[in-house]
Amino acid sequence: MEGGKPNLALVYQAVQALYHDPDPAGKERASVWLGELQRSMYAWEISDQLLQLKQDVESCYFAAQTMKMKIQTSFFELPPETHNALRDSLLTHIQNLKDLSPIIVTQLALAIADLALQMASWKGCVHTLIEKYNNDISSMPFLIEILTVLPEEVHSRSLRIGANRRTEIIEDLAYYSSTVVTLLTTCVEKTGNDEKMFIKVFRCLGSWFNLGVLDSNFMASNQLLMVLFQVLQRDETSTNLHEAASDCVCSALYAIENVDTNMALALQLFQGVLTLETAYHMAVAREDLDKVLNYCRIFTELCETFLETTVRSPGQGMGDLRTLELLLICAGHPQYEVVEISFNFWYRLGEHLYKINDAALHNIFRPYIQRLLHCLARHCQLDPDHEGIPEDTDDFGEFRMRVSDLVKDVIFLVGSMECFSQLYSTLKEGNPSWEVTEAVLFIMAAIAKSVDPENNPTLSEVLQQVVLLPESVHMAVRYTSIELVGEMSEVVDRNPRFLDPVLNYLMKGLREKPLASAAAKAIHNICSVCRDHMAQHFQGLLDIARSLDSFALSTEAAVGLLKGTALVLARLPLEKIAECLSDLCAVQVMALKKLLAEESPNGKSADPTVWLDRLAVIFRHTNPIVENGQTHPCQKVIQEIWPVLSETLNTHQADNRIVERCCRCLRFAVRCVGKGSASLLQPLVTQMVSVYQVYPHSCFLYLGSILVDEYGMEEGCRQGLLDMLQALCMPTFQLLEQQNGLRNHPDTVDDLFRLATRFVQRSPVTLLSSSIIVHIIQCAIAATSLDHRDANCSVMKFVRDLIHTGVANDHEEDFEVRKQLIGQAMEQHGQQLITQLMHSCCFCLPPYTLPDVAEVLWEVMVFDRPTFCRWLENALKGLPKETSGGAVTVTHKQLTDFHKQVTSAEECKQVCWAIREFTRLFR
Repeated sequence: MEGGKPNLALVYQAVQALYHDPDPAGKERASVWLGELQRSMYAWEISDQLLQLKQDVESCYFAAQTMKMKIQTSFFELPPETHNALRDSLLTHIQNLKDLSPIIVTQLALAIADLALQMASWKGCVHTLIEKYNNDISSMPFLIEILTVLPEEVHSRSLRIGANRRTEIIEDLAYYSSTVVTLLTTCVEKTGNDEKMFIKVFRCLGSWFNLGVLDSNFMASNQLLMVLFQVLQRDETSTNLHEAASDCVCSALYAIENVDTNMALALQLFQGVLTLETAYHMAVAREDLDKVLNYCRIFTELCETFLETTVRSPGQGMGDLRTLELLLICAGHPQYEVVEISFNFWYRLGEHLYKINDAALHNIFRPYIQRLLHCLARHCQLDPDHEGIPEDTDDFGEFRMRVSDLVKDVIFLVGSMECFSQLYSTLKEGNPSWEVTEAVLFIMAAIAKSVDPENNPTLSEVLQQVVLLPESVHMAVRYTSIELVGEMSEVVDRNPRFLDPVLNYLMKGLREKPLASAAAKAIHNICSVCRDHMAQHFQGLLDIARSLDSFALSTEAAVGLLKGTALVLARLPLEKIAECLSDLCAVQVMALKKLLAEESPNGKSADPTVWLDRLAVIFRHTNPIVENGQTHPCQKVIQEIWPVLSETLNTHQADNRIVERCCRCLRFAVRCVGKGSASLLQPLVTQMVSVYQVYPHSCFLYLGSILVDEYGMEEGCRQGLLDMLQALCMPTFQLLEQQNGLRNHPDTVDDLFRLATRFVQRSPVTLLSSSIIVHIIQCAIAATSLDHRDANCSVMKFVRDLIHTGVANDHEEDFEVRKQLIGQAMEQHGQQLITQLMHSCCFCLPPYTLPDVAEVLWEVMVFDRPTFCRWLENALKGLPKETSGGAVTVTHKQLTDFHKQVTSAEECKQVCWAIREFTRLFR
């Protein structure tokens, strides 16, 4: 902080303002100032003083939270000789403040835990804490809080303690784990029926289960396990205690995932959970939904844990199928939230059985899945007094979508055809109410695609009956029947005689506001699957497209209809395509012209994105088969449309969203006609470059990459494309060189390196011989540390592909030139690249980026192994060997082993494994 250490009165004032200032601007100012204080060196001393003075809850909470944050993120600021004093003062604070507020105790407990994990000189911290406090009953709550958060923090993302220290800690915690359990048991015995203490004990026990360090044989015969199940069996247990006990049992079940090595504990838990069935029924009778949900979580976790055992030996020992009965009992509960808890288990069971593919096994589990499907169909029913179409965005709508996904995943066990026929017969033979009919149609729609459409009389009959549904049936039934028809497009394709009645039925829906979007989606499906049959109906599609806005369609449904129309258009005879495409685009082009001509009162033009998106979808999906030498039928249309797109782009050049949509539209236009867009190249590039100088929208870089992809192989275009690249790079580098430029503009980084990569792929020598390449490589090296999925992926791909052009001898005549140019680039930047990559993957990048890093290292190594060995050795020498808490981050042996694993690797995945293991030492 500027101006030295602030005085305490000022800090109090700011904290008071943060919590009590009625003016939001005052709150915001206080928040910014306190944030600066937290980041400064003074935060340590000030927090300590605030906790000592104990003036009020707010200032103590701020101080405790600051302490925790400083220990997590800035522990390196403290010299090692102060660590003991910090520990002692934190322990004093937690003891003095234990009755002020539980949230302060939690923050201080986290601070103590994070300190213990980083402070290598504090040996056996669990032992010292228990020794110090276990005889004082009033210290028990905070002692248990510390022992609860300690195992949780071992894998915390905010602490980079490294794999060596983490292993050491886990071994240490495992050694003292039975001491902790004994302490918890004593605690329960001493405090009698103190509910708050029970909750703390169960949370703590769960935390140790989650870390996976409890001895399962010791736990199997432990008193606490009995207490847990007693609490869950008792009808009078309170909601909070019930939840804590349920969480703990779930943690225990998760911890014994490997049942065979934890036999004794597995058996205790298995038998314990089976005793809870009566308690579940009691909770249902009392309409206590919280408890019902807890029991269902426990039953689901039981099934997940014993899944392998159940599939391996169904009905025997712990493969007892009563576990599935428990889940089906839950599935029978009237509230759909209960059955939803078990979905992941049923999905995994289906996946297991699908992989094993054993008919006898399928027969054992089939009846359970049939009962599940029966329950799901019932849960999908709308309320009898529901009006209008089914909502798909509320909680119940999302539940139905998840049911649909689950049904698709497990239907193979029952057989799609049998299930479909059974569902249909309930409609045909009974006279069900509208809500039952709708739910049955909904499940039929989920499985329609998995039923074989070849010569299938049932499917044909269903289709015939559905399109005869009268308009008098409930709106929701009509809506879902339209969805079912859309899912049956394969049947229509095999039986073209249905095409007319189906289209007539869907057209009726299209004209009614509530059904329009569903009907449009179904027409889109039929266009996609029956492209050839639909060609005769093209005029009808064109009529719909011309008057698209007279239907009440969602944006997505309108675009979908145009996509279907374009797919059919591409199947027309070539000579008809140009005229029809022109007709199809005319509406959108007229609308864009109209917008450009309108002077709006506030000087802002109306939003053209709807029309741009519609043009984009037409270009994207009109892909006729054009023989070599034939002129592309879409070429003329795109040339005619270009002036309107160009003017739209100019008018809205300051608006990133609209420019992005313009570029997207142009991208699909260029892709649609490929080399046929040559006449646009010059004016398009000129406009892109001139707008980019003023408004550097990253989508121009992306559009540039498309142009390089299409034209980069053409000798006559290469220089022009290089000029474009250089002109776009100047403003880009200015943007990225600002403070935090890379982090603030990940889209620009992503698109810049897409463009550079396309150049490497299409015309490497042009790029490598240019003066801009040095700057692009420098920018790439700086950007390797960027923790952004797409941007990082683009950067790594660029560097990998660049070096690969000097490795891949594709017998092109320019290979030697490429090899020499890459050699020069590596000589200049190789060491810096390897050092930066090693630093990035140890300290900046998440694990999912490591395969990309490995590919870059692999290409450099293939290019020049001896030099790479030297560069890697130098890079490893520069890494820190110890943490600020005095723990060993990486030993000399670990460094030499890693160097050897990488440099002697025979394929890229070995490099990847080595990096994965090595970077764990720094996480």
